[in-house]
Amino acid sequence: MDLVQRAQGILLKPKEEWAKIKGETTTVSELFTSYAMILAAIPAAAQFIGYVIIGQRIPFLGLYRWGVGRAFGNAVLSYVFSLATVYIFAFIINALAPNFSSAQNMTSAMKLAVYSMTPAWVAGVLHIIPFLSVLALLAGLYGLYLLYLGFETPVMETPKDKVLGYMIMSIIAVIVLYMVFGLILGGIYAVRVHA
Repeated sequence: MDLVQRAQGILLKPKEEWAKIKGETTTVSELFTSYAMILAAIPAAAQFIGYVIIGQRIPFLGLYRWGVGRAFGNAVLSYVFSLATVYIFAFIINALAPNFSSAQNMTSAMKLAVYSMTPAWVAGVLHIIPFLSVLALLAGLYGLYLLYLGFETPVMETPKDKVLGYMIMSIIAVIVLYMVFGLILGGIYAVRVHA
């Protein structure tokens, strides 16, 4: 699998790309090492550069740049949490499968989780300019559409009438995951600031 071709395909021609993805033979570890681990590094690296070199404008305080150690720690934790979220998301998709008359298959669930994250990871380059981070989050919403198309293909062998419910339950799960990891990351840095 060519990483650039796959990312372009899933972003620009998602229906055709999901049809290819469904038929591919791969493993969870291949999806992780040859795709997720590489693309998830984009937002982490961009955040590091943005916080250290560009800085943030804080009302009434002016421009604030993070120290290298703090920004590096944030980048590493963001990267690890991003990968953990994708893995747990795939696990949840797989666990929910029987409830929606779908076939349990961890590799197929990982395909859905990993490839639906592509827009968020690619748009993560916008974190270089911290105030554009909101645009990266908005680009991640396109991932919801990609997730829907993946369920509809159907990567998990989901009946058409159950696709929407399955996707909604999966989205709720990933939102909860991101909130939990966001609170953990925020808590780590709140403690570090006061220490």
